[in-house]
Amino acid sequence: QVQLVESGGGLVQPGGSLRLSCAASGSIFSIIPLGWYRRAPGKERELVAGFTKRGRTNYADATEGRFTISRSNAKNTLYLQMDHLKPEDTAVYYCNGKKIPTGDMSWGQGIQVTVSS
Repeated sequence: QVQLVESGGGLVQPGGSLRLSCAASGSIFSIIPLGWYRRAPGKERELVAGFTKRGRTNYADATEGRFTISRSNAKNTLYLQMDHLKPEDTAVYYCNGKKIPTGDMSWGQGIQVTVSS
């Protein structure tokens, strides 16, 4: 079964950086990754950054200026560069995408990011 797979998470000190990647396993163009979400302990899942239908980027207020979303169309891979990380960025980060050709939404399994000294 084709699914989105996140990688690049881990433990980092406050002020540090991490780069997350998201790609579809199997048939790589069967799911188009579109955005990143996160769920912190005790909170609901929230948008971190994403691409709009017109290809523009949008960010949550808490991440704008520190995080950068990008993608490789050739590799059908989505990235999230996270700089100046804070303890409140600690969460499970999920990649979200759209299945081709149905348009159904698909989620990755999530990856832990922990910001702690």
